Amino acid sequence: MTLAKVFGQVLKQRREFLNLSQEELAFEAGLHRTYISLLERGVKSPTLNVFFRLAEALDIPPSQFIQEIEVQLKTLEFYEDSED
Repeated sequence: MTLAKVFGQVLKQRREFLNLSQEELAFEAGLHRTYISLLERGVKSPTLNVFFRLAEALDIPPSQFIQEIEVQLKTLEFYEDSED
């Protein structure tokens, strides 16, 4: 799984945890709803500026957001390694 897809999963999980629609998150972050959809599906990757805007809109420190992505990546690596 790509980093963009893992980022998208974490983004979606956090958004759903806060009971926000894609449209509400987009509004809060000053982005378009279709762009949020592209991010969540791993089609696009955010710029650093967008990453920080999303973190603020999701009420999470950027460092914690990155930690959550790292945890997902390590979990995936564990499962991929155990399949060999």
